[in-house]
Amino acid sequence: MPREKMLKFGISALTDVELLALFLRTGTRGKDVLTLAKEMLENFGSLYGLLTSEYEQFSGVHGIGVAKFAQLKGIAELARRYYNVRMREESPLLSPEMTREFLQSQLTGEEREIFMVIFLDSQHRVITHSRLFSGTLNHVEVHPREIIREAIKINASALILAHNHPSGCAEPS
Repeated sequence: MPREKMLKFGISALTDVELLALFLRTGTRGKDVLTLAKEMLENFGSLYGLLTSEYEQFSGVHGIGVAKFAQLKGIAELARRYYNVRMREESPLLSPEMTREFLQSQLTGEEREIFMVIFLDSQHRVITHSRLFSGTLNHVEVHPREIIREAIKINASALILAHNHPSGCAEPS
């Protein structure tokens, strides 16, 4: 069982199915927890698909209701907030890869274009980040004056400007 495996080998030894089963705790009538977890991951395609699903998609899973949906959304938000604190307190953004990872944690699953600014100190540690502008599916209007005003207000030494493409287009814009 996942709990015993985790206690013996550590949490990172669990597969996605086992990790989800650990969260679910129990299966449904006629379906053990590992089978249920496997079916859910197959249905949603991945943990990402599961954690970014909407309730309408989720409600089709027999035996899993609004409480589990809320808990899964809560876990996703908890992880995002943990990552924010970790980046702010520990990790400078020293490479494009680290920056991409941070931005993905912030912008994944958004349905509109969001223009985000990451404000950095002189060691490139995150002071804060802000979703300054929100737009439509394929457009966001940006006002440079607002970006500069915010940077001066918090005494940022550097900025990273980014926005997402919720349409899935990976081409630079």
